[in-house]
Amino acid sequence: MTNSFPPPCIAPNALIPALREQGYAVLDAHSVAMLAKLPLADLNALLPSWNDLPPDQYLKDGGRYRRRRHASYQVQGDLVQAVPHRAHWQPLDYNALHGGMQRWFEPVAVGTSAHAAWNAVLQTLGTVASQLKGAQTWFVEAHQFRIDTTDGIGRPTPEGAHRDGVDIVAVFLVGRHGVKGGETRVFEADGPNGQRFTLTEPWSLLLLDDARVIHESTPIQPVGVDGHRDTLVVTLRAHGFQDDRPPKIAAEPD
Repeated sequence: MTNSFPPPCIAPNALIPALREQGYAVLDAHSVAMLAKLPLADLNALLPSWNDLPPDQYLKDGGRYRRRRHASYQVQGDLVQAVPHRAHWQPLDYNALHGGMQRWFEPVAVGTSAHAAWNAVLQTLGTVASQLKGAQTWFVEAHQFRIDTTDGIGRPTPEGAHRDGVDIVAVFLVGRHGVKGGETRVFEADGPNGQRFTLTEPWSLLLLDDARVIHESTPIQPVGVDGHRDTLVVTLRAHGFQDDRPPKIAAEPD
């Protein structure tokens, strides 16, 4: 038997100190709802949208275990503004398996993206990022994931332990059904320390300072019919989205 370690949840008022001290923090669902100023029922109203995720067509390991949707936003203060649908791109330095290519995932459904709870979550994460890094516009990508066990094993992070090349990463556990595994592991990027635990409560949250820690989730295996693990992963980055096009350099005056 593999031990399952409970997540080290903290109170909302300890969130910023924990991120500053250790580079990560975990909140339970009640604390997430409190932080977002929402009843938990409003967050749960988003759950059915995870039943309508198309297959990820870009898995280089040949797997069929991942479904996802993707959307991008700019968040500044209380304003959450969707941007035109765009490819998800990461450099090979951060994702050796899937980096270096434009991945055009299907967009988050209009009804989901327009939902008040969805926007409250994004606005709340922008506030947290500004409290930690300074007030500014945040370039936000949101990914709905379903990892299933259709072929026996599903891999939440097929690229292994990694950073995402952003400022803040938020991983919400949205649901688990008929699976074992899916342990979360967080390690210091420049040190020996790490922690392992398993998120099981819908809408519990792992927040990461991406420059300071690396993270991964272990594979899942079925223990029942229709085994799957659903997550919402939101990344926040200052100064623009990651892009494979180099920034334009202004010509020097003659």
